Amino acid sequence: MPFPALTADVPPRPWSGRFDGDGGEHRRWWQAVSPLAPGEPFPATPSSPQAGGPERPAVLLGFASDEGVRRNKGRPGAALAPAAIRGALGPLAFHLDRTVSDAGDMEVRNGALEAGQARAGLAIAAMLDAGRLTVVLGGGHETAFASYLGLAGSEAVRGGQRLGILNLDAHFDLRDEPVPSSGTPFLQMAEAEAAAGREFRYAVVGISEPNNTRALFGTAKRLGVQYLLDEECTEARVQAFVAEFLERVDVLYLTIDLDVLPASVAPGVSAPAAYGVPLAVISAVCRQVAASGKLLHLDVAELNPEFDIDSRTAKVAARLVNTLLR
Repeated sequence: MPFPALTADVPPRPWSGRFDGDGGEHRRWWQAVSPLAPGEPFPATPSSPQAGGPERPAVLLGFASDEGVRRNKGRPGAALAPAAIRGALGPLAFHLDRTVSDAGDMEVRNGALEAGQARAGLAIAAMLDAGRLTVVLGGGHETAFASYLGLAGSEAVRGGQRLGILNLDAHFDLRDEPVPSSGTPFLQMAEAEAAAGREFRYAVVGISEPNNTRALFGTAKRLGVQYLLDEECTEARVQAFVAEFLERVDVLYLTIDLDVLPASVAPGVSAPAAYGVPLAVISAVCRQVAASGKLLHLDVAELNPEFDIDSRTAKVAARLVNTLLR
């Protein structure tokens, strides 16, 4: 199946990393990832996660944006994140049983967030329909609405499969604002799902009560959002919560806002967490989701390299992506 002629704003760049040899036993991510060019022929691959199985090829797409963070009065810098995550992935040993391609980056330029989200959504939908497991490297959490546009335009969702949205995040991101931002994407999704006549299935792990107003908790209640507070996130409780949510959906969109993690683990974000959910719990969720066979699309958001320490947050992001693709 040919990939539609959708061109990224920035084509994929060469990867780099430690070199131990050319054989498969020495292979690292930088040696395994191949550039994806428009028009590249794909072998036929089922678009359903269950049918595609663990070998479904993955495609990385960067979403270089911090316009949503700027509009949300946060600390800009997330536009640099896709390159930083690739830089942290490159040296990792490659143990995956699937192929991974890099489609390059979509960029938000001159504040035109909505146009950038629309372009990214078209590319994501096309890659999903070509049977790929799509991985978006954000970007502020406005990345999530770009992901949603791609999912909503895909054959899987338009064909009636029940979409679940699982957010690992300290914030609901359900703000009701006149201008879209990194704080509004899930309310935008709720409104779009209602307009399409579909149920909005949204769950959040890691909500920080002091960082979400009563109005946001009220919106979550009105929309039927399921959530766990950060202080409730033991591994056993989170596992049960995620398992119950997975039972209610056919395909899953997993979005990871890195500010769900403690500031000591993820300092390089716009809003570092005073409490946060332990990395071991977040990693366990990733393994659980990957094993479910329902993962259709994932993204990682809110890395801000300008505030990172020794690339600590970028390395965590890379580790989680690696876990999800195993």
